[in-house]
Amino acid sequence: MSIPPQHSKLVGIFATNVRHFRNEIGLSQEALAERAGVHRTYVGMLERGEKNVTIYNIERIAEALNVEPSKLLEQSTPSKRKKN
Repeated sequence: MSIPPQHSKLVGIFATNVRHFRNEIGLSQEALAERAGVHRTYVGMLERGEKNVTIYNIERIAEALNVEPSKLLEQSTPSKRKKN
């Protein structure tokens, strides 16, 4: 039985982290998409937790954000995130 992306805790964590790191470096969704080599609507769907992401695209997005891929999958509180 499959779980829709919207009901996966890890999809939500990934979505929050992508948005956080993107905003932290001042990129639009479109600019991130261009850097990562993905479609701009895909970035929006990822940030809303509507789409599951492949390991390949986790790596591409992490490189575009200049963070380790593992950072996009770590659950963190907002105060802890600011310290990184």
